[in-house]
Amino acid sequence: MRLVSVATIAAVVASILASSLASATSVNLYSARKEALIKPMLEQFTAQTGIEVRLLTGSGDALLARLLNEGKNTPADLFLSVDAGNLHRAAQANVFQPLGSEKALAALPEHLNGRDDLWVGLSLRARPIFYAIDRVDPAQLSGYADLATPAWKGKICIRSSDNIYNQSLTGALIEHWGEAATERWARGLVSNFAKPPVGGDRDQIAAVAAGMCDLAVANTYYYGLMQASDDPKEREAASKVGIFWPDQATNGAHINVSGIGLTRHAKNVDAARQLVEFLLSAEAQAWYAATNNEYPAVAGVAWSERLQSWGDFKQDTLPMAVLGENNAAAVRLMNRAGWR
Repeated sequence: MRLVSVATIAAVVASILASSLASATSVNLYSARKEALIKPMLEQFTAQTGIEVRLLTGSGDALLARLLNEGKNTPADLFLSVDAGNLHRAAQANVFQPLGSEKALAALPEHLNGRDDLWVGLSLRARPIFYAIDRVDPAQLSGYADLATPAWKGKICIRSSDNIYNQSLTGALIEHWGEAATERWARGLVSNFAKPPVGGDRDQIAAVAAGMCDLAVANTYYYGLMQASDDPKEREAASKVGIFWPDQATNGAHINVSGIGLTRHAKNVDAARQLVEFLLSAEAQAWYAATNNEYPAVAGVAWSERLQSWGDFKQDTLPMAVLGENNAAAVRLMNRAGWR
């Protein structure tokens, strides 16, 4: 029998311990948020816990496809994406497992989490109506239903129906109004378009400022980016546009989330849970939301000065999961209405 030296045994044990330590002190995050919008908080997490975060950024669709292709061999422990519709797609693709953190789940209102605890919200964005302050009296408006009335013929700007933000808004309206009523609304909205629905949210806000339309629908964080832009033209455009918070007497303004989930094949589960809990701490919520011009998902965390300047508003408390569950019906409805 060949004898194994003590030195060899010691080396093997040391290797095993080193591997275990590396696993326990690192976490791999796939993020659809840009690096600059999250990396400083990840560095703070590392400074506090000693857990290294390996960050991979990209588009949500590309990262989801990568997770599916990698399967059980994926290094990803967490997947962060924007919009409840995208998070629902990931859940349907079976890339998540239950988070298993009572602390994280308790930090949030239940409607901001996915079904079966597969993901949790990290920050909120609202999708209100923007109006030309020199041409529109906000007293003329009450809610999203106004966008389909003849009074706004040729006066509305909004991006295309292939945009997930519009799909989620339509999915929310289906839940509140029913599919038939929402389709009538979508047809009326299309008939009121001031221009073809091309470009992003900032383009729609800029079109209002330029006089191409009087109303636009956009996410608030784009408005915040324009207000803080290095481009004086964007700042000037933002100064000509105001926010109207819709449906304050009924369901409240439509909101959506960025959210995060534990991947099905996560190798560093404990470290991943610690990172999610950290991102839901008051300190992280305040910084993350302010940096992204979004609202904290955790109640009681102070809004940034910019968000406070837009005024308080009633938020729709529809479960975020419904936005994804109604997505297919929303897309079919939008296509039937001629919203391209």
